[in-house]
Amino acid sequence: MIELGGQAPATDLIKDVSEADFMAEVVEMSQTIPVIVDFWAPWCGPCKTLGPALEAAVTKAGGAVRMAKVNVDENQGIAGQLRVQSVPTVYAFWQGQPIDGFQGNVSGSELNEFVARAVAAAGGAAPEEDGLAEAVAAADEMLDEGDATSAAQTFAAIAEEDPTNAAAFGGLARAHIALGELEQAEAVLNGAPAEIGTAAEIEAAHAQLALARQAADAGPIGELEAAVEADPANHQARYDLAVALAASGQSGEAVDHLLELFRRDAEWNEGAAKTQLFTVFDALKPNDPVVLSGRRKLSSMIFA
Repeated sequence: MIELGGQAPATDLIKDVSEADFMAEVVEMSQTIPVIVDFWAPWCGPCKTLGPALEAAVTKAGGAVRMAKVNVDENQGIAGQLRVQSVPTVYAFWQGQPIDGFQGNVSGSELNEFVARAVAAAGGAAPEEDGLAEAVAAADEMLDEGDATSAAQTFAAIAEEDPTNAAAFGGLARAHIALGELEQAEAVLNGAPAEIGTAAEIEAAHAQLALARQAADAGPIGELEAAVEADPANHQARYDLAVALAASGQSGEAVDHLLELFRRDAEWNEGAAKTQLFTVFDALKPNDPVVLSGRRKLSSMIFA
């Protein structure tokens, strides 16, 4: 656990935020300091416990992080844009985009760790690393270098030693995806313990699995590019092109086309462009330049 500074006045750090000032108090504010957003509702029992505990953890951080409280009943637009499906839901924003989050009530120690991770993302001192962190990093490197078989073996060994290690389960699923073993990847994710089922690493692997399965239905990229060039208003062709690009690993180009589709018609096909954008974002690492740039551009379109 990192040591955080002395307490600062809560009134300066914790604010009620609405759709009118969300852009200023969260998106813009998070360019320079992490902002933790607590989505709550007056009728939510767990919110009454989590809210004060989270405020205490933020106050304890001594100004290293701020907190925005959003009443979902009064700000349904923001909740919908950020896919808040239940309360309490908490996101940590840094440089205009969410980088971490959780749903439901958690313990005080977990809240402190959550705040510490937000501080660390902004360049503060990092929390203590788990003893298996080096092994996870080594397996990630194997996977990045194309040795999916060795990565899978390492991730499996880590998961056996620590059955609640979300990074190991997510990594093992990603290794199976890289090997084309989609059913095995799904089995790994379905077999992950419930307490890590919503962890970022698990959700990222789910998103990568979805993209891999879309590859089977993706049309030839050359033909789709020609169709879009011939008729830039052909939303279906542009969407199919983005799917094909994402499935082939060209995430940046896929995001560009999805952003253009969102700009042209955000509601087309029940908001398919935004949904697919989130799938691509979720499949990549939070600090991937494609994610950072794409989220920033999407936020500008949504909250302009």
